[in-house]
Amino acid sequence: MYRDHTKVVQIGDRKIGGGNPILIQSMTNTRTEDIEGTVKQILALEAAGCEIIRCTVPTIEAARAVKEIKKQIHIPLVADIHFDYKMAIAAMENGADKIRINPGNIGGKEKIKAVVDTAKERNIPIRVGVNSGSLEKELVKKYGGVTAEGLVESALDKVKIIEDLGYDNLVISIKSSDVMMCVKAHEILARETRYPLHVGITEAGTLYSGNIKSAVGLGIILYQGIGDTIRVSLTGDPVEEIKSAKRILKTLNLRKGGVEVVSCPTCGRTQIDLIGLANQVETMVQEFPLDIKVAVMGCVVNGPGEAKEADIGIAGGKGEGLLIKKGEIIRKVPEDQLLSVLRQELENWK
Repeated sequence: MYRDHTKVVQIGDRKIGGGNPILIQSMTNTRTEDIEGTVKQILALEAAGCEIIRCTVPTIEAARAVKEIKKQIHIPLVADIHFDYKMAIAAMENGADKIRINPGNIGGKEKIKAVVDTAKERNIPIRVGVNSGSLEKELVKKYGGVTAEGLVESALDKVKIIEDLGYDNLVISIKSSDVMMCVKAHEILARETRYPLHVGITEAGTLYSGNIKSAVGLGIILYQGIGDTIRVSLTGDPVEEIKSAKRILKTLNLRKGGVEVVSCPTCGRTQIDLIGLANQVETMVQEFPLDIKVAVMGCVVNGPGEAKEADIGIAGGKGEGLLIKKGEIIRKVPEDQLLSVLRQELENWK
């Protein structure tokens, strides 16, 4: 499996690559200069399960803010740099655990060397990021458009620039909003390099479409053993990115822990607000650090049978419902108490 043989890279107090667990990333959408607002968002992301956070560093004020932000958070911080090499240096001087750059847009070789020298002095990893939206014109012309092959060539060209400067503490990311192009690019790249890969579908879209595109793309890539860190890119609250990433990893059996909720799609037999109940259950179970499956069913006739693979479940009927464990009916419960009874069972779960 590719990820078992990637280079191990240390990011703050976390390690990626070499078979280490796939880590979940997100990116703040606050102004990094707003230390209080940025810290508040990062702490919320930590609580949701974020393991690496990336912040944009477009100004010297943002670079200086990194030092104060780092004092108040508990996960590694990656500084995202565009165009100005001085911001990369300043971010590292202020404690960034990793920087993300595209060597092609921060200036000539001397500027890249200045960034690499600072990273080398502090042993700070560099994530080389290439995006389909910024693919070089010569590669677009060479391949007759933006292609997976062009993305890979671009990324490896950038990696070689840094390798030639004597540094290989690197992570690579190649992203596209085209799901299948992204998949193909990762398949090619995995054959060409042993650096750890950060995987995501960029500009995936809203909570609805972005989740579907990310689940399909990340699912195919991760299932092939490719990917050491992931980000689900959504237009919305970044906390939703973490929830989705956790679910993708758990669905692929790449992560244990966390309550999995299964629920029936409803039918004409349903006599309760199953959609509302299932959503309430899904929100509630996030409080519990349990590795179990919870079923929410809308029919007391088929509910016990359909929930037999779950550790615990509830099935609603008109006015009353059932508490179910391992497919066995434990007792009847008034309809309006189903949620509270389930909570009590989870609180006492052993």
